[in-house]
This record gives sequence, structure tokens and C-alpha cells, in this order.
Amino acid sequence: MGEPTRESWFRDFSCKVAAVVGSHRAFLLALLVVLAWAVSGPMFHFSDTWQLVINTGTTVVTFLMVFLIQATQNRDGKAIQLKLDELIRVQRSARNVFADLENASEEELHEFEKEFKALRARGLSDKKAARAAAERATRD
Repeated sequence: MGEPTRESWFRDFSCKVAAVVGSHRAFLLALLVVLAWAVSGPMFHFSDTWQLVINTGTTVVTFLMVFLIQATQNRDGKAIQLKLDELIRVQRSARNVFADLENASEEELHEFEKEFKALRARGLSDKKAARAAAERATRD
């Protein structure tokens, strides 16, 4: 298939790391590290260096994890949006204007929100709302 790209390597790596650190074993390991650090406090007389070890370690891990987890969430979010766009595309009565809605302007989102609040306020059933949406789509 060819040589993996940097992006695919990072995607694979970040997904694997996110899966591992999201497990109960990773939580227990982190808990054990913190407990070991706390128990070792009297040995080091609760010194500044003792405190610096945990502060530096947690800061570095947190800093790196933010990027890895954000990368996996961005990818997951994009995949979900594409799946929803496909469902909208194949549904005859759906308005295709809702596909790619995550890139709409704030004004467009506000208008759609007002429309759905009005539908809810009028108490239209799902079937009536779908018919009304289909009628609007044919008019537009």
C-alpha cells in the first residue's frame, strides 16, 4: 500500500494512546504513581524537589495528552458529521441544507434554532413537521 504518511502514523498513534489512557488500568497506574509520590513525601522531607517531580510530570503528561486526545476527538467528530451528512443525503424528506451544518454561520444556526423552537411551540407531531419541512423544501 505504500509508506505510511506522517498524518496516518500520528492518527494511528493518537488513537492507540487515547484507547490505552482511557482504560481503567491507566487510571489505576496513575493513581498508584500519585500514591507512591505521596507516600515518599516523608522520605524526602516534603521538599521543593519532591513537589517539583509530581508537578513537572503531571504538567508534561497533561500537555501531551491534550494534543493526542484533541486529535482523536477531531477525527471522531468529523466522522460523525460525515455519517450524519450521508443520512441527510439519502433521506428524501430531509432538507439537504442541513448537510455540512457545522460550517454554517452563527446567523444561519440561529435561524434554524428559531424555526425548531417555533415547531416545538406549535406542538407539531413528527409527521406534521416532516411534511411541513418537505413542503418548504419543494417551495425553495
